Amino acid sequence: MTVYWRPGCPYCVRLRLRLRVARVPYRKVNIWRDPGAAAFVRGVADGNETVPTVVVGDGPAMVNPSLRRVREAARA
Repeated sequence: MTVYWRPGCPYCVRLRLRLRVARVPYRKVNIWRDPGAAAFVRGVADGNETVPTVVVGDGPAMVNPSLRRVREAARA
C-alpha cells in the first residue's frame, strides 16, 4: 500500500495516524519531493494534487479515502 501525501495536509495526517493505530503497513510518498508521484496524483485526481491518495497493490487509486475504504481494499 502506498500513501501519497504532502506536508501541511491535515487529511494526510489523520489517515496516516489512523493507519498506524490500526497497524496497517504502508509506504509514504511525499508528492512535493517526488515529481513523478505528483504527476501520478494529478493523473488520478482530475489534474489536482489531492492527497491523501492511496493505492493498494495493483488496485485503483483512491483519492482522500476513509480508513474503512482503505482496509476493505487491503482485504480484497
